[in-house]
Formats: sequence, C-alpha cells, structure tokens
Amino acid sequence: MRLSELAPDVQASVRATRERVARLHAELPANGLVVWTAGNVSERVPGADLFVIKPSGVRYSELSPDNMTVCTLEGEKIDDGTPSSLSPSSDTAAAAYVFRHMPEVGGVVHTHSTYATAFAALHRPIPCVLTMMGDEFGGEVPVGPFAIIGDDSIGRGIVETLRSSRSPAVLMANHGPFTVGKNAEAAVKAAVMVEEVARTVATAQLLGDPVPVAQDHIDALYQRYQNVYGQH
Repeated sequence: MRLSELAPDVQASVRATRERVARLHAELPANGLVVWTAGNVSERVPGADLFVIKPSGVRYSELSPDNMTVCTLEGEKIDDGTPSSLSPSSDTAAAAYVFRHMPEVGGVVHTHSTYATAFAALHRPIPCVLTMMGDEFGGEVPVGPFAIIGDDSIGRGIVETLRSSRSPAVLMANHGPFTVGKNAEAAVKAAVMVEEVARTVATAQLLGDPVPVAQDHIDALYQRYQNVYGQH
C-alpha cells in the first residue's frame, strides 16, 4: 500500500500526525533523555489503523515531518512513494503490539534515560516515595520482563506489565523505559517525568532509606491529579 492510495482525509491525518511526531522528538534530547539516534516517539493516526514513528538510525537534528515513517498496526511500513523512503525504528514491532492491544493508548515513547535505565538494569521498580509519583504514576513504576528487540516480545512485556498498573511507564529489564499516553505528547511527558522521579529517588537512596507514601495517600493524590488538577 502507498500513502497516495489512502483516502484524502486519512492522508491529511497522516500529515498532521507526522508533523506532531517530528516536533515532539525534539523534546527527548532537550530533556536529556536520549543520545545520538537512540529512542523514539510514535503516535496513532486518528481515524486510521496506522501509526507514525521515527525512522531507524537517523539523528534528531535531521528529523522532519517528511522522513517520519508510517506503519500499519501490524508493523508494516506504508510506502510513501519517495526514493529516500526510510526504514522505521527497530522498536516498530513493540509499538505496533501496544497499539493493537491497548486501544486507549495513542502514543508510545522509548528512551534510554540514565536514571530510569539504571533502575531497569537492576530489575528494580521505582518505589513510590514522592507525592509526584502518586500524581503521575499512581504508585511505583514497575519493571517489565527481559526481551530482545526484533519481534513483538517487548510489546508483549509492556502490555502485560501495564495492564496491572496505573503507571504510564514501564522499565523493561536491562533495556530502559517505555511510556504510553492518550497521545504522543502525553507519552513524552511520562518519559520526562519517569526520568525526573528516577533521579530523585536514586539520590534519596544514596542518602538513606526513602519512606514510602501510604497507599491511601497515593490513591487520593492520583485521583486529584488525574481528575481535578489543571484546566478541564
């Protein structure tokens, strides 16, 4: 299938999604979450069984709406009809699996941010010892299973772990954080926040034993932040 064969309204939705995803990629290096070409942002295309994701091995300074890759929810790349068409991220199968099995998810982000990845290397969840964690994650940030890139194993681990958690972030063992959200911007925010809390908790653990937030307080914090905080 080629992009030119899609209905005009779907083509317009693809263009808008490519623009958003290209713009949001700038947030990853700006927040110190990635180096070189590592990491990616993906977002579901509204009104179509498609998503947009970063091309594989391309520097962040070289990203643009035109070189964002478009894939089906099976992870198959859609031909955009240009000679310079690029291959999608190596995490495409993982993102596709998440989009297929979590219809409420509109965006997926993967980084190798230092502190969150350090917890992943230890197979250690980030304990809920901060009110910010109650707000953002509804508890601890869980660890997902070890999985190798190349098929949908990582996607399966993400889905299996997050289905039993309120957290929009999972630390895939020996790999790093994956975050989800209602759209790509929400998933990018979760990626920024998981690194922030990982850094703070790691620092607290150097100083002593951080005190967990009580579960009833976590529940109250989460309810307020998700339903009352901000503009609605």
